[in-house]
Amino acid sequence: MELFISALASLLNPTTLVLVLGGVFLGIVFGALPGLDTSMAVCLCLPLTFVLDPVDGIAMIIGVFIGGVSGGLISATLLNIPGTAAAMATCFDGHPMAKKGQAGRAMGIGIFYSFMGTLIGMIALITISRPMAAVALHFTSVEYFSIYVFALTMMASLSGKSLAKGLVSGFLGVFIACIGIAPIDYTPRFSFGSNNLAAGFNLVAVLTGSFAVSTVMKSIKSPTDLKTSDFGHATKMHGFGFTVKEYVRQIWNMIRSAAIGVGIGILPGIGASTSNLMAYSIAKSSSKYPEKFGTGIMDGIVASETANNATVCGAMIPLLTLGIPGDIGTAFLLSALQIHGISPGPLLFDTNPDLVYVCFAAIGVSVVFMVLLEFFGIRVFTKVLTVREYILLPVILMLCGVGAFANSNRTFDVIFLVLFGLMGYFLSGWGYPLGPMCIGFILGPSTETSLRRALMASDTGSLTSLLSPIAIVFYIISIVSVVMAVRNNRRLNKRLEEAAARGENVPDANA
Repeated sequence: MELFISALASLLNPTTLVLVLGGVFLGIVFGALPGLDTSMAVCLCLPLTFVLDPVDGIAMIIGVFIGGVSGGLISATLLNIPGTAAAMATCFDGHPMAKKGQAGRAMGIGIFYSFMGTLIGMIALITISRPMAAVALHFTSVEYFSIYVFALTMMASLSGKSLAKGLVSGFLGVFIACIGIAPIDYTPRFSFGSNNLAAGFNLVAVLTGSFAVSTVMKSIKSPTDLKTSDFGHATKMHGFGFTVKEYVRQIWNMIRSAAIGVGIGILPGIGASTSNLMAYSIAKSSSKYPEKFGTGIMDGIVASETANNATVCGAMIPLLTLGIPGDIGTAFLLSALQIHGISPGPLLFDTNPDLVYVCFAAIGVSVVFMVLLEFFGIRVFTKVLTVREYILLPVILMLCGVGAFANSNRTFDVIFLVLFGLMGYFLSGWGYPLGPMCIGFILGPSTETSLRRALMASDTGSLTSLLSPIAIVFYIISIVSVVMAVRNNRRLNKRLEEAAARGENVPDANA
C-alpha cells in the first residue's frame, strides 16, 4: 500500500495530470470515431514518450489505453457502430436503448460499468498478477484451441430465434477470415492471384462495414432510424441513469463479466474484442429473460462494458510479470517501457517496484478522468441524435472510409468496406444476425493457428493430441454452452409463438 500511495503522489503534479488527461481524451476520441481504434491512438502517442521521463510517458500511454477502450461505447450506443471491436456487444443493447429515447441512460450505464470493470481489473492486477501469469505461462496451443472452441460457441447464443441462420452467419465470418495467406505455412487461399486478397481483409473494414455502412443504408431507407428521440429527453436522468436496486441486481453480472475480462486479458492474443462478446453471451445464456437481450436492457451493457475494460488490466498482468504483451495495446506499452530502458519480466517487481506501482496508480488516475470526461460530455455526445441525417450520414461514411484506409493504407479496404456494408444490410434484412459473423471473423484465424500448432507439436498428429486436463474442462463448458443456447432458443421461439397467438409482438434480440 505504501508503494501505491508513493506512486500515486508522483502522478499528482500538474504536468503529469495534464498528460494523463490529454491521453484519456485522445483515447476517447479515437475510441468513439468509427474506424479509428485504441491501438492507433497509442501508436501515435508513442513517439512523444521519447522526450518525456518514464513516469510521465508511461502514465500518458496508459491514459490513452484506458480512454480508448471505454470510448467505443459512445458510437456503439448512439449510432449502432462499434467505435472499437471491444464495444461490439455494446451495440446489441446500447443502441436499442438509445432508440427508446434513453441515450443518456444507456451511456451512463456504460460509463459507470466501464469504471467498475477497470477498478476490479486494477484490484486483480495488484493482487494476483504473479500467480495468474504463472498459470497462463503453462498454457500451450492445446489449451488455447479449447478456449477458442468455447468462444466460438457464442455464435449459438447470439443467433436469435433462428439457430440455423446464426450458424450460417458465423461460418460465413470464418470463411471470410480464411481468405488470404494461411497461418503457419503461408499458403495463399481464395486469393485468385490478387495481392490484395492475399493480404486478407482488415478487421476495421469488416466490422465497420457490416455495422456502420449497413446502419447508414437502413437510415437512408428509414430516415428516422438514427434520430428517434429529442435531445432533452435523451439526457434526462439522475446520476448514471439507474437506481441502487438495479445496481444490486447487476452485482453478479458485473463480477462475472469482470472475471471473464481479466481472464481473457491474461491470455495473450485474445483481447477485449473477444471478452465483451463472451461476457454478453454468458450473461444472455444464464439470464431468466434471454429474449429481452438485444431490445435495450441494462444487463447487456453491463456485461459488455465491464468485461472489455477489465481486459485492459488483465492484459497488463502477463506484460508486467512475464514481459509478454496481452494484446496490441500492451505491445505498444511494452515498447514505451523499453524506450526508457525498462524490461518487464519476473524480476521487475524486485528491481523496479516503484515503476510497477506507477502503472497501477496511472490506471486509477486515468479511469477517474475517463469517468469525468465521459459523464460530463453526455449532453454533448447525445447531440448526435439531433443532427439531421443528410449531415450526419455523410460524416459517418467519411470517418469509416478514413479509418479503413488508415489501418493499412489500401484503397482496397475502402472498396470492401462498402461491399461488407451491402452484405451486412442484406444479411440483417433477411434475418441473419451479424454478431455470429463478426465472432467467426475475429476468432477463426486464432482458432486455426492454435489447432495447427497443437497438431504439429504432437508426435501422432491425431485428435487425441488436442486433449489435456484444462482443455477437457473447456470442451465440457463448450458443450454446456451449446446446450444452454439451444434451450434458450427454444424458449424464445415458444414465447414468440405465444405472443403471436395473443396478437402481441416480442422483438427478436438478434434477428
